Amino acid sequence: MTREYLKKATLTARSDASDVSEIVQGILSDIEAGGDAKALEYAAKFDKYEGNVLLTEAEIEAAIALVPEKVKRDIEFSHGNVKRFAEAQKASMQDIEVEVLPGMVAGQKMMPVEAAGCYVPGGRYSHIASAIMTVTTAKVAGCKHIVACSPPRPGVGVAPAIVYAAHICGADKIMAMGGVQAIAAMTFGLFDLPKANILVGPGNQFVAEAKRILFGRVGIDMIAGPTDSLILADAFADPMIVATDLVGQAEHGYNSPVWLVTDSRLLAEEVMRLVPTLIEALPDVNRENATAAWRDYAEVILCEDPEEMASTSDEYAPEHLTVMADDLDWWLERLSCYGSLFLGEETTVAFGDKASGTNHVLPTSRAATYTGGLSVHKYMKVVTWQRSNADGMKPIAEATARISRLEGMEAHARTADIRLAKFFPDENFDLKPEE
Repeated sequence: MTREYLKKATLTARSDASDVSEIVQGILSDIEAGGDAKALEYAAKFDKYEGNVLLTEAEIEAAIALVPEKVKRDIEFSHGNVKRFAEAQKASMQDIEVEVLPGMVAGQKMMPVEAAGCYVPGGRYSHIASAIMTVTTAKVAGCKHIVACSPPRPGVGVAPAIVYAAHICGADKIMAMGGVQAIAAMTFGLFDLPKANILVGPGNQFVAEAKRILFGRVGIDMIAGPTDSLILADAFADPMIVATDLVGQAEHGYNSPVWLVTDSRLLAEEVMRLVPTLIEALPDVNRENATAAWRDYAEVILCEDPEEMASTSDEYAPEHLTVMADDLDWWLERLSCYGSLFLGEETTVAFGDKASGTNHVLPTSRAATYTGGLSVHKYMKVVTWQRSNADGMKPIAEATARISRLEGMEAHARTADIRLAKFFPDENFDLKPEE
């Protein structure tokens, strides 16, 4: 590899990872032991909110009335796109059956989990789109009970636009609670909710740690770290668009890595010149995040050719991957490790984040090397079944008996023996493994 770092990160997404596990485990244990009352105690402490935990129909309607009509139309537009894409994904998943041997039939069934818990961040930014992404996919999958929870603001409650999004996307209950206490409430089935079978949605490090600790007794979409984005750009890319997209992702948080990988030194240098100016023009809180992310976590990498660019990208396995380079079909075929891919300057990460239809709950911190993002598939259980007649069972039983004895599992072998004896009483079988 001949790649050259024109800008090298001084920190990584894990550099400031504090040990929150003990804190989160303590809260989870307290709430599991103390139930609703203890969850409310933590909600009062951290959310600073003492209103209804589960919004009533009247409260939902009152919140909806506060949402401007144009905002409603935008939410409905996004919901429609996400729903159509999710429905297409579900259609690609099918029950099957195959006759593996004459008389022996095996199959699979696709079954949604019963109850889904959808976490919607509502702190610094009101993640309206997260309500759309999580609730819509759960609804399309066929989950029978969907809870959407979001941190309430003191004296206000859940952001009205989040309430509207969760409501029209199909949430059965909307919970005004955030943080570890919300994750605990959905997992343990507090406030008369059904216990969640799966927890989905982004959150801060405490929410992520709670999901990690609870994984096993409940399913999760993934363990998420700070969001990250990589752009692959060649000499023909528009440096202003490249720079704008880098800044657009850097505003997520002070520790959100953004990376530019290119084979053009001129493009790289121009982008590095533009980014600080674009950051300076942002509102205060956005500027603070983007400044720190660009200063400490961003990288600009110069490669020799497209193949080296692609190899570098696959090594980084970004959550979001944008390609602004010639021959988009080649990149689509070549690239293999990313959460979501954006091809050409006519699309951008923000489109996927908000309204284009693909999901924005995606693998971070190189998790794209082994998993994709949230989709209908995450809520589905692929279960298998089998059925056989006596003739189909016969060779399966013989092989099972011998393999089981070779493994030393005599009781397993005898479950095959008894069937052969019942259905073929006049036959003698060699059911011992070869010495």
